[in-house]
Amino acid sequence: MSGPLTGLKVLEIASIGPGPYAAMLMADLGAEVLRLERGGDPSTSAVSKDLLNRSRRALAVDLKSDAGRDFVGGLAERADVLIEGFRPGVMERLGLGPDVLVTRNPRLVYGRMTGYGQSGPLAQRAGHDINYIGISGALWPLGRAGERPTPPMNLIGDFGGGALFLVMGVLAAVISARSTGEGQVVDAAMVDGSASMLTMMHSFMNAGYWHEERGVNILDSGAHFYDVYETSDQKYVAVGAIEANFYAELLRGLGLDPADLPAQMDRTQWPAMKSRFAELFATKTRDEWTVIFSDLDACVTPVFSPREAARHPYNVERDVFALEPVIQPQPAPRFSRTPGSLGEPSNGDFSNLELRGWGLSDEDVDSLRSSGTIS
Repeated sequence: MSGPLTGLKVLEIASIGPGPYAAMLMADLGAEVLRLERGGDPSTSAVSKDLLNRSRRALAVDLKSDAGRDFVGGLAERADVLIEGFRPGVMERLGLGPDVLVTRNPRLVYGRMTGYGQSGPLAQRAGHDINYIGISGALWPLGRAGERPTPPMNLIGDFGGGALFLVMGVLAAVISARSTGEGQVVDAAMVDGSASMLTMMHSFMNAGYWHEERGVNILDSGAHFYDVYETSDQKYVAVGAIEANFYAELLRGLGLDPADLPAQMDRTQWPAMKSRFAELFATKTRDEWTVIFSDLDACVTPVFSPREAARHPYNVERDVFALEPVIQPQPAPRFSRTPGSLGEPSNGDFSNLELRGWGLSDEDVDSLRSSGTIS
């Protein structure tokens, strides 16, 4: 592996969704991440097809045995970071909570990923992305006027407010630990992160620019110049011509004279203008509109499906996706001197050599395997 995080050693207590995505991001950028599965042989599952498990190795560890807990504690002594995604208290009941492991390694950064956080009245409640962004206020604005909120898959809570904030917090704590010699616990909650992502919207509401009514605002499909329109071939184009100069180019591409139209920011005319734009965009195919706007700085782009996007010349030229052996996004962001790289998803195979960097001898690994502590 290569990348700016080369030399960073991370223990990942296996979980689902945002936990493995956070570990993947760090592994893509060069961190040495070891994923610890709870019991069973990870090679018997289909993890080799799970792209969230790429760029790192996995071990199955009996965390309920004294030998398994001691094994993890020994790894933690050599780690910079440990991340886990259980409900609050689970790691403590396993004897692997931060108080125990930080005693063995005072520099350890202990990253905790949950929906509702480590404390508070909902800390022990089950939930998923849709619940967390419902609580944070991020789900309410998503949708069109007169319709119920539309779940944005699990992008905002799990991956945006969860994994990305966990990685940011962990790396910030690593910087602190390297200057102070002291690690700390990073409490990354999806409610907290998704609420933070609403900062601009709260600013707009404080200034009176944004209304809580859904689908009537400038960025939520209320405005005719910021929306998705269907084309004649039942495909779509995305329009984001907010600024006046972009809006002028949009009108030019549509063949409209601004002298015959209401002011761009006249909210009373937005519904009528949306209908007019919809009629115009429905007269040509998506690709025809793409050609028309290719030389106009109007913030108009085609809307691709995920698989279509991977093979489109726009993204192929920039190498946004790897296409072989399977389609997957390349590491992001990009670095001029220490680029990240892709590794295969783990299938549970590892060699003793790969564990020597964690302070284990061949005899140690053979003994742990024969006792069933690891597999």
